[in-house]
Amino acid sequence: MKISMYLALSLIIVSLVLGMAFGYYLTPEYQSSMYEKNTMSLGRADRTFDLRYINAMIAHHRGAMLLAAQLAENTTRPEMQALAQNILADEPKAIAELYEWKKEWYGDTRSVRDPVVANLGPSGDTFDLRFLNAMIAHHEEGILMTTETRQKSSRAEILDNADAVEVFLKNGIQTLQGFRAEWFNL
Repeated sequence: MKISMYLALSLIIVSLVLGMAFGYYLTPEYQSSMYEKNTMSLGRADRTFDLRYINAMIAHHRGAMLLAAQLAENTTRPEMQALAQNILADEPKAIAELYEWKKEWYGDTRSVRDPVVANLGPSGDTFDLRFLNAMIAHHEEGILMTTETRQKSSRAEILDNADAVEVFLKNGIQTLQGFRAEWFNL
């Protein structure tokens, strides 16, 4: 029995639409990726919000490490060398905890892609200023994420993490702004 070409095409289209609808229902982060690409938002408060926060915070910590690696290679100030070493030593611990939650709570063992960070350019008189500006902006983005998370999550561990990260970031901004004022009169 031959199926007409129109019937076959109709079945394919219906299957495609149903598959997209079913996939959309099962993975609400799809909606975020489709409709919120130009915002910093982690999306709506749904059953995968905490997973999106975990993934975004892993990327955030990796971004700090990537900037710190540039700093370690290009600064001559002892304070900045110490800062780079602290970031490179401490961030992997925070990332490991987030990966553990991701695996334990969601069964998700996928790696999070490294973010694209600014190339701060060559060593020189203004390298540290470029780093300070980039890291202040990086901390401000993290604060937006933690603020949103405190509004949308109900999981105690995530809320505690967001609180601790935000305190750290706010204190970090003050330190970075202090360096910028002392060294560059800004």
